[in-house]
Amino acid sequence: MRSTRVTLRQLEYFVAAADTGTMSGAAEGLLISQSAVSLAIAQLERALGAQLFLRHKARGLSLTPAGTHLLVEARRLLEHAGELETSVRSLGQELSGRLTIGSFPTLTPFLMPRILRELPRRHPGVSISFRDGSAAELQEWLLGGLCEVALTYDIGIGPGIATISLYRMRPHILVAADHPLAAHPTVYLREVAEYPAIMIDYPPNEEWFTQLFVRAGITPDVSHRAVDFESVRALVARGIGWSVLAQRPSIEVSYENLPLVMLEIRDEVPDVGVVLATPESARLTQRARAFIDFCRDEFAPT
Repeated sequence: MRSTRVTLRQLEYFVAAADTGTMSGAAEGLLISQSAVSLAIAQLERALGAQLFLRHKARGLSLTPAGTHLLVEARRLLEHAGELETSVRSLGQELSGRLTIGSFPTLTPFLMPRILRELPRRHPGVSISFRDGSAAELQEWLLGGLCEVALTYDIGIGPGIATISLYRMRPHILVAADHPLAAHPTVYLREVAEYPAIMIDYPPNEEWFTQLFVRAGITPDVSHRAVDFESVRALVARGIGWSVLAQRPSIEVSYENLPLVMLEIRDEVPDVGVVLATPESARLTQRARAFIDFCRDEFAPT
């Protein structure tokens, strides 16, 4: 007897149900009947010989371990099936389809505006969306198929993630214009450690910040924390404390138009790398590969 085959439509309905958490929500999004969704998922479970959802009265659906595993692979398979369809239809034409990019928040204002402006000029048929997230969230989205590629730092990269280096930055100290050390073009970490510090409290920034001083045998006095890059700069400009950052904005003032001063670090400190992260086991779409080539052209040092 011939075994039942899994179909792309069953996988599409399964992903929709997983995303919405209910059969009715999937049916509404797909513009089909709820019974059609339920039947397709039941057929999928029979074909795979595994239960994919736990059905809860009044609480919708939750994925089983088998369902969680399938969801990642189903997203990738549907993505490549869509790419195959569009590539065949547009032979000899430009790339097309949607590309979802993940971005670490402190990189977004430096890289994403140019990407959103220039990448469509090179590939007009590609539609771009992006989402900000912590290092852990970006890796979760990559492994879960919610984004194909992410812009992040080479810090806290977990298993299953491959990286492509774009460029490296040397950390610097940021102080207010009236800070006692502002007139010093270079400083040792032990000098600034005598004053209160402001930390970007967004994983894995805290680990990176702490390790810089652990290497020098110093414990900084962190008086305040903020999750936003510009909030840190604003606090520093007001003289609340100093901070150590990697990104170097071209405008050396805060949102309040107060001056800021960047000081070079005299200690031997490691550079920070900006990388493109992708799922190690995934086959990249043509859109993702085109995006990687674009980023290398635009951001990698010449």
